Amino acid sequence: MASTFQVLVATAEREVYRGDADFLAAPGSAGELGIMPKHTPLLSSLNPGELRIHLGENIDEVFVSGGFIEVQPNVVTVLADSAERASDVDEALAVEAERKAQEVAVSQSGDIDYARAESELAIAAARLAWLRRKKK
Repeated sequence: MASTFQVLVATAEREVYRGDADFLAAPGSAGELGIMPKHTPLLSSLNPGELRIHLGENIDEVFVSGGFIEVQPNVVTVLADSAERASDVDEALAVEAERKAQEVAVSQSGDIDYARAESELAIAAARLAWLRRKKK
């Protein structure tokens, strides 16, 4: 069997994924990261997007809303703000979350943190787009 490495994807609340991989693609803050066995050590922040964890012909996909990735030659650890598999996402709730985030972002109320509202809207939109791609 080809060389592999361990992958752990976790949030503060739970472990989302643990297993072997021979390739991992992650949405790094400076662009998409491609990780293979024996990769040079790396630490990067993550943008909202999809982790693709490859092992042979199998691909596991996990949506992360942001966080950090630490790469060591034989272990990759993803500490995500939130993470979920497509099978765990309710599309109706995702649509509602995006609608609410959009309302807050365009609201003219004086007590709104607009940077946070825009960030939440971007995460909700990315999550919904990812979910719709997975459903096709």
